[in-house]
Amino acid sequence: MAMKEHSAFSMPGGLAILIGLALLLGGPVWAFSQIPHHQLDPGPYVGVALVSAFLGILVLKGCFIVGPNEARVLTLFGKYAGTVRDSGPRWANPFTTKRELSLRARNFETAKIKVNDIEGNPIEIGAVVVWRVMDTAMAMFDVENFGSYVQIQSEAAVRNLAMHHPYDSHDDNVVSLRGQSDHVAEQLRKEINERIKQAGVEVVDARIAHLAYAPEIAQAMLQRQQAGAIIAARTRIVEGAVSMVEMALEQLAKRGIVELDPERKAAMVSNLLVVLCGERATQPVVNAGTLY
Repeated sequence: MAMKEHSAFSMPGGLAILIGLALLLGGPVWAFSQIPHHQLDPGPYVGVALVSAFLGILVLKGCFIVGPNEARVLTLFGKYAGTVRDSGPRWANPFTTKRELSLRARNFETAKIKVNDIEGNPIEIGAVVVWRVMDTAMAMFDVENFGSYVQIQSEAAVRNLAMHHPYDSHDDNVVSLRGQSDHVAEQLRKEINERIKQAGVEVVDARIAHLAYAPEIAQAMLQRQQAGAIIAARTRIVEGAVSMVEMALEQLAKRGIVELDPERKAAMVSNLLVVLCGERATQPVVNAGTLY
């Protein structure tokens, strides 16, 4: 059964410190100062001094200080007694065990994991995870070591994320690790939170910090990536060129500037495509004669 955090009974500790010091120091001083005056049996006064000192130690034992963004988890004879989040000097049951727990944001970088992406390409991937404790009871009692738990589960989430996305893609509709970094980061954050929710911890941010092809295929994948980029660029150039040729023919026909038979129209289309799709600048040929 999962533990749930609740507030422990505590009081401001300033007055408790004063009372504890008074009992620890003032009680014995007063008791021993009475013996010379009354010339009585010192036994009762010694007893008063011991009891006062014992009570003072007991009161002071219940005092503790909670720093900013810190908490103290209290247990009484092995049972969870609550959590104190109020900063400053506090006092609680002196018989409780008070374990300090930081509520500050923490971060770590996962190891560089070697894994195959969805296309089967071996890649290296690592992430930076920012997290903080939200439920102190769950963090302390539901998992063995919540810091180690968060790190191991984060690495598992990074591995699973890499296996479900390609390293790179020229298709805007396909989510890739390199192309849609914000979308991938949000998906990674949600997946880690789903894995570590039983530890009472929340991931504030998670982003890929290292992403590369594995060394054994890095050169080959670079050539493949360059070829894919060239093909994608050429495809877009051809699409644009065809649109421009179509627009030119429509404008010529609409305005009646010149009438072209199918053969001349095909020659014009060919020339325009050469000009628009060529890698080098074309050299124009001026026809000084008739149209034909």
